[in-house]
Amino acid sequence: MQNIPALEQAVARLVTDLEFDTIPADALAGARQLMQDQLALQVGSASLPWSKAVLELTRASHAPGGAHVTASGDAMSAADAAFVNATYGHGFEYDDAHRASSSHPGSCVVSAALAVGEELGATMREVITGIVAGYEVYTRLGVLAAPQLLERGFHPHCVLSNFGAAAVVAKMRGFDTERTLHALSIAFSHCSGTTEYTSTGGSVKRLHSGIGTRNGIRAAEMAAAGITGPTTFLSGGKGFYRTFVGRDVADGAAAAFSPDGAYEITKVWIKPYCCCGINHAYIDGARRISGRSADIESIQLGIQTGGDIIIGNKNANAYAPRTIEHLQYSLPFQFALSVLGLGNGFRAHHEYLAGHLDLSAGSEVATLARRVKIEVKPELDTAYPGKWVGDITVTYTDGTSEKIFVDSPLGTAENPMSQQDLDVKFRDLTVADLGADGSAELLRAITAGDPDQPAAEFAALLRAG
Repeated sequence: MQNIPALEQAVARLVTDLEFDTIPADALAGARQLMQDQLALQVGSASLPWSKAVLELTRASHAPGGAHVTASGDAMSAADAAFVNATYGHGFEYDDAHRASSSHPGSCVVSAALAVGEELGATMREVITGIVAGYEVYTRLGVLAAPQLLERGFHPHCVLSNFGAAAVVAKMRGFDTERTLHALSIAFSHCSGTTEYTSTGGSVKRLHSGIGTRNGIRAAEMAAAGITGPTTFLSGGKGFYRTFVGRDVADGAAAAFSPDGAYEITKVWIKPYCCCGINHAYIDGARRISGRSADIESIQLGIQTGGDIIIGNKNANAYAPRTIEHLQYSLPFQFALSVLGLGNGFRAHHEYLAGHLDLSAGSEVATLARRVKIEVKPELDTAYPGKWVGDITVTYTDGTSEKIFVDSPLGTAENPMSQQDLDVKFRDLTVADLGADGSAELLRAITAGDPDQPAAEFAALLRAG
């Protein structure tokens, strides 16, 4: 390619040059772990009210095709099936996270790769290669955009998923480097989505993954049809970094896309708690003082700048959640739930949805949450770049205090969940819909399956009954 900036060339070539046989073993393990978590979440979240609404909406207007919706088995185009499945996978704040880019790649890249794989008649080898290609483009672009993308109010996942899905399709359809570049550039024209939902709610947040994933697939289809995009879509004066991040991309950014560099997919963060990942370090800390609520006079939580925007003082409903979105993005209430031993997982949040968990102003949870004060500490941004940490000081009624600091919450690459716990989460999300045997068969196909298995055969394991 002539007259193409080094960054844009490097991103496109990362996709086109990637081959299954050159993917390191730890990256392949990361891809399978990602699939295990994400596909279980799609099954378990299909019955949520917004998931049902998205399925009904898509049924009424979908394009025909050979890809399938998880659980229900509806057949439709890859773009439409991925839209629904990615919405399911991101639908309850329980999906994987990538700390350095403050995002959730799995629901995008897994949904896109499997739907496109079904449509193309691909094997799971090609699906996994597509997952890795999409994940690496998505996250490496995101790392270079952090932390400003989040701090400026954008939802990184809604923005980055457009690029991730376009990369998946470009890899799986065998685009050359020039067409891959145009697919990614066209995807840039679809980027949008802010985090205003953290303050005033709105179930559209649940669709952010589906919106970006479908748009990314469509962008690649446009490139295949001969549509072109600006070749400086990342580094140009009105490109991604100047416009969305507010600064030029870092010098030497092209090196971040070297195929010889560390794979971001080895750093998958699997969530043990069903809420925004920025809460997780604080929840881990709160569990250390679980059962001592009566002894607590006050709680001081030091927070990073970007975290304060999402779950802290700049979240309008952090101290008075009235919807499930408010609750899942409220640091004071998530901290209080953990201290009180009420749980922060799938079941606790379903209890709230069902009206069985009292969070009213006079409740035990709200009373404890009011003792929480949040202080922004910019020095944490400097000391822990690419991490979400928990800085906790508890003052007790007897005048003593306790300092708790968590820099690697449970589920992160530095503090991973055990395989046993991962399997427990998988079964918790899948057995009710797939049955014990169906759940076990799907898990085997993910963790030890044949790379040459047809994607359509694999995807059939995701259908209830």
